[in-house]
Amino acid sequence: MQPRPADAIIPPPEKIVVATKRVACDGGGGALGHPLVYMDMGEDDHVECGYCDRMFVLGKPKKAVDYHSPAARPPEAH
Repeated sequence: MQPRPADAIIPPPEKIVVATKRVACDGGGGALGHPLVYMDMGEDDHVECGYCDRMFVLGKPKKAVDYHSPAARPPEAH
């Protein structure tokens, strides 16, 4: 049996287009999420989450509801 190519086993990291250089990530929340982390792109136009490898890319999102920052939830939801 032939081994599977590496990209068939592990999907590429998720890319999320955002409109600001400061982002927050919780890995999607729920049981499979991770602690809420805040990241700043600095001089770059992208930043990668150290927990889940999501890449946040500065640009114009296709629509306003493409990505909801986990930090925008009410305090009791955290």
